[in-house]
Amino acid sequence: MVEAFFQRLRRGPRSLLLTDYDGTLAPFVTDRNQAYPYPGVRRVLGRILRSGTTDVVVVSGRSAKEVATLLGIEPVPEIWGAHGWEHMTGGAILDHAAPVGAQEVVMDCAAWLRSAVGEGRVEVKASGLALHWRGANDQERARVEKAATMLKEAVLEPRARGALELRAFDGGLELRYLGRSKGDVVDGALAQRPGGTPCAYLGDDNTDEDAFRALGDRGLSVLVRPTYRPTAAHIWLRPPDELIGFLERWSGSTY
Repeated sequence: MVEAFFQRLRRGPRSLLLTDYDGTLAPFVTDRNQAYPYPGVRRVLGRILRSGTTDVVVVSGRSAKEVATLLGIEPVPEIWGAHGWEHMTGGAILDHAAPVGAQEVVMDCAAWLRSAVGEGRVEVKASGLALHWRGANDQERARVEKAATMLKEAVLEPRARGALELRAFDGGLELRYLGRSKGDVVDGALAQRPGGTPCAYLGDDNTDEDAFRALGDRGLSVLVRPTYRPTAAHIWLRPPDELIGFLERWSGSTY
């Protein structure tokens, strides 16, 4: 499968590379504001971008602005933040509006959670809110997990009108608006390009499974993480060495 994919990549005039950020291009760290790419990622991804033959799209749960800052490459690629609720292209950011009632529930939850577990463990974004527990000690973890029960109740709030869901991710729990996902980004990106355009999606987490399933047999889905887990992805790479090797091969196939 991989060999056939790279043969198509070499033959095609244009290609599409979609990738998650945290856990895929960058390692997980306790301070999420210090989650910089693995050594070598900026160099090779920048080369792929500058080739002019591959469209690079980063798809993250983070805000698009955060991704652009941490990624730190020029030109800045197209970025979909907040699981597809936020779009950055050409430096401009467009937010997709979530249902008003669901937004009210999320903001109420955020205020309560901040008082219960502290400002640093609660992140409000265009897709809802995230409760982080990476780096927590046992006492902090117990407090955060107890607070997480409120998020389960929030999903059933009448004001939300069935527009919220709870999704686990590596290092926390998200209260998310229904209606957009990484899979929608994949579908939209492919719809804008000619059929048969060589395409791959790289991801590591539970939320990337939406993208793997959306891509299906239209491209190559790649699980990127140190240890294997059951997945809809076609192949598995261990970062950073196998990830860099894959990107280097992509670069060599499109120049």
